Amino acid sequence: MYYADPQLAVARRLQRAGDWAGALRLTPQSADGAVLRAEILVDRHSWRLDPAREAREAVAQITASAPATAAFLLAVLEYWRQLMKSDDPFIGPDPVAEFERLDGQIAPGWATFWLGVSLENLRLDRDGAQPVYRRALATALDEGDLLLESYVVRHQAFHLLEQDHGAGLALLRRSLHLRAACGARPHVAAAQAALAEALGVGPESVLLRRLVARSAEEMSLTWLKEDAESLLPDER
Repeated sequence: MYYADPQLAVARRLQRAGDWAGALRLTPQSADGAVLRAEILVDRHSWRLDPAREAREAVAQITASAPATAAFLLAVLEYWRQLMKSDDPFIGPDPVAEFERLDGQIAPGWATFWLGVSLENLRLDRDGAQPVYRRALATALDEGDLLLESYVVRHQAFHLLEQDHGAGLALLRRSLHLRAACGARPHVAAAQAALAEALGVGPESVLLRRLVARSAEEMSLTWLKEDAESLLPDER
């Protein structure tokens, strides 16, 4: 998303780099700033799996001014609550229904992508997710949204690995390169972990896991911590 306000633009860059605290410090007290703050807190929760209360409160602040974005962010929070089997008592809207309803109402392609992920990971409808991913990819290419493209091709790669391992690996590498081009550091770590897993045992996968481990420790990426805990002691 383009921001005319340079302060918002810098805050977004810090968010993508995994510096959520810095991004929050720079977010101005404005309507656009409130939306970005909610997005930053939901994003931080998705990587760190910290308590969702602060993110939910920030989303509640934009419900009147940006209802579609607020609904989208609540659905993202509920996706993670269900995926991680969280004991958080707050139950949000059904992600599949919400992302389907919001498709086309927010940043182009993102609700489509999240619909595909929810179908695949929450409903276990892997085949049903594939045409949704194709729609999201078409939008990403039309919009020039490299980060969205990186997410879609990563999930397409998982499906392709079983049919054509080499082609699947090529998509995983593309996802990694796209995320690096966006300066999206937590996303890069997740792409490195996915590529390492697909590569199996070997020197490249070892290097990738070491990079993931360092990033996970430095940015407190909760669901990548396992690599950090197992590999970082050997690096010191």
